[in-house]
Amino acid sequence: MKQTQKIVIWLTVMLIMMLAACGGANEPTAETGEEETAVSTPEQPTTNPSEATESVTELQFIETEAGDGPQAQPGQLVAVHYTGKLADGTVFDSSLDRGEPIEFVLGAGRVIPGWDQGIAMMNVGDKATLIIPPDLAYGASGAGGVIPPNATLTFDVELMSAIDLPKPPEAPTEVAEEDYTVTDSGLKYYDFVEGDGATPEAGQTVIVHYTGWLEDGTLFDSSIPRMQPAQFAIGIGQVIPGWDEGVLSMPIGTKRQLVIPAELGYGAAGAGGVIPPNATLIFEIELLDVK
Repeated sequence: MKQTQKIVIWLTVMLIMMLAACGGANEPTAETGEEETAVSTPEQPTTNPSEATESVTELQFIETEAGDGPQAQPGQLVAVHYTGKLADGTVFDSSLDRGEPIEFVLGAGRVIPGWDQGIAMMNVGDKATLIIPPDLAYGASGAGGVIPPNATLTFDVELMSAIDLPKPPEAPTEVAEEDYTVTDSGLKYYDFVEGDGATPEAGQTVIVHYTGWLEDGTLFDSSIPRMQPAQFAIGIGQVIPGWDEGVLSMPIGTKRQLVIPAELGYGAAGAGGVIPPNATLIFEIELLDVK
């Protein structure tokens, strides 16, 4: 990878980490019953936002250009172009320099609270200025040596798009017991679609979309809402044994259901408080590519 590519990737990762940093703990949630932080829209928009930042105690939203798209909704994947400035006008980051907007799920706590609140007030195509107090940004800690402690931040933002995320199947597809193929290890599988591409070899990287359920139908993970397939080296122990065995025999294009006994999954330990001990797991997997 070229050095310039490395720098761009580092900056993008840095931005995502910064936007999701210290302020997240202060975000009010419906479950806690906490009163939402007030959001003010000045009757007379500030022409120079930096003049107002020293005394800001609540989010200020200033629309600078109205779009004609729908309003962004929590849970949607939004794309935003932005330029971020400190109170003295110093620009600390801008997506315009990278030529691509940042994407995140609105209202999921993946960015600072001031962003979640401010972007939710925008329609697609809107341009606005967000003046964000420290309590809705990075608080007393600052961020990354770039944003000082207790900094009020100004963001010029443009909402480029807001789209609904795809949803995974609510439950695994019912398959008659006699239709499964059962391997010597106890793994069961059934192919909904038989692909005609190459079959992966151990050590190759596979690219898959997947959804996983517990035996009672409880959904515990899926790549589908993330709109980003999983990639991993197959057959060398990077994933659970049931995946290594089940995916290794899938030609590209195959859609398969795996029923994985606990000994080929997470065993007696379970995993992450999500998968209980000795759990049978059901996965529906589509093999997209091998490289």
